[in-house]
Amino acid sequence: MHSKARRTRMLGAGLLATVMSLALLIPASGSAEAATTAVQATVCNKYCDGRDPSLSPQDRRPVTTSIYSRTIALHFDDTDAMGWASITNGSPTDEVWLDRSFDGGRTWTSGSRLGDTTIPSGQTGWRTLMYNVDDWNNLGVGALRACGKAGNRTEIACTAWARTTWNAGSRPTAAATALMQSYNLSSGLFDSTGWWNSANALTALINNIQVTGMSSYKYAIAKTYDLNLHAQGGNFTNDYIDDTGWWGLAWVAAYDLTGDSRYLNTARADADHMHRYWDSTCGGGVWWSTAKTYKNAIANSLYLELNAALHNRVPSDTTYLARANAEWSWFQGTAMINSSHLVNDGINVTTCTNNGDTAWSYNQGVLLGGLAELYRATGNSALLTKGRQIGDASTTSTALNSGGILREPCETGGCGADGPSFKGAYIRGLNAFNAQLSDRPYTSYIHRQADSAYANDRTPLDAYGLHWAGPLDTSDAARQQSAVDLMNAAS
Repeated sequence: MHSKARRTRMLGAGLLATVMSLALLIPASGSAEAATTAVQATVCNKYCDGRDPSLSPQDRRPVTTSIYSRTIALHFDDTDAMGWASITNGSPTDEVWLDRSFDGGRTWTSGSRLGDTTIPSGQTGWRTLMYNVDDWNNLGVGALRACGKAGNRTEIACTAWARTTWNAGSRPTAAATALMQSYNLSSGLFDSTGWWNSANALTALINNIQVTGMSSYKYAIAKTYDLNLHAQGGNFTNDYIDDTGWWGLAWVAAYDLTGDSRYLNTARADADHMHRYWDSTCGGGVWWSTAKTYKNAIANSLYLELNAALHNRVPSDTTYLARANAEWSWFQGTAMINSSHLVNDGINVTTCTNNGDTAWSYNQGVLLGGLAELYRATGNSALLTKGRQIGDASTTSTALNSGGILREPCETGGCGADGPSFKGAYIRGLNAFNAQLSDRPYTSYIHRQADSAYANDRTPLDAYGLHWAGPLDTSDAARQQSAVDLMNAAS
């Protein structure tokens, strides 16, 4: 793992007329997951909780499960963004209800099973009333699951968590909505991941708004900014120079979307903070941290991209362009770009030579993003030539690709807390560089990654895991950020 890894969320209105064929069986024990204890309030969106399912204009069943021959199904009214649960092939006193979560299924309300009801005497099936998935008034991005049990048994079975297609009608919007289920309205950051990963998650979300036009989550930009401007070192700085670079690029993206100058001003403050850690050791370059023990590819690639991006947005600038040009000149001289045209992790500051450490995917992608911005600034075609070498190498390297699908070298071990963000940053940079090339040589590669992840590495809630070729391991905000970056690029 790279150096950052050293640091270390009423009864139903009627019977179901027919039993539809099972689409997906995902049994889950209700006791295996954590529940909160607060009582859920009635949610009112287009309609209030407790609507009769017979009024639904449609009935989609994304997930089912079974227990003791009973089928438990989750039903959705995508038009009205509501859902209900049913149990069939059962007996009187069998029970069925809904759980609702506003954090992607990590927690839900204990003791308030929504619509909890039982099969009445003389019947073999029953259903709950309809409940809203989201809580629009309180910015709650939700998910539902159907649960039930045989009346004479203690065991509980629940479907997988899923949601309606509201704000999730396409691959990129569904991925973004799943990401927002990790957004913490109190902290302005993304639960289940860290500080710099949250910068990447916010950047992916902003790019998603630009790509899809879905502005439902635009509120997260100002909320994150307002809640965190004075956190850590202030202006989104801290002891790690690369962290500052990630946040600086997030605020460049926020400025591009909103035109709000405060975001651009913060990005400038971030670039200036990074510049204070440029010195003559090994001829230049910024340090990875304020401890000044390591000069690496990621901090310097972020410095390149941020400064070039600022030049492209600040009228009459000369300072940021000079910094970007100096960075690229220095970077090439370090030989961090090895003979295979891949970028290793950093340099040995004693010998000032390539340290031969792992060529992580994001080391390639962020540099490509920087070259794209610098090309926009200068029109220097040599940047595209060098970038093509890196792009070609990184999309074909067996060290980074298995069977044509991007695979981080750390994936066998799970990649810790940091690695799951790498592939998203790589794809984001590759896509930005690809857009500067008239023949768009990496488009098919990006689409292949997206198709594979969608088919092999996704839950019914459109939450993604680490392995884009499959199988699905687990989901968190860092993994989801990478998936949002991927779906954005493939749009």
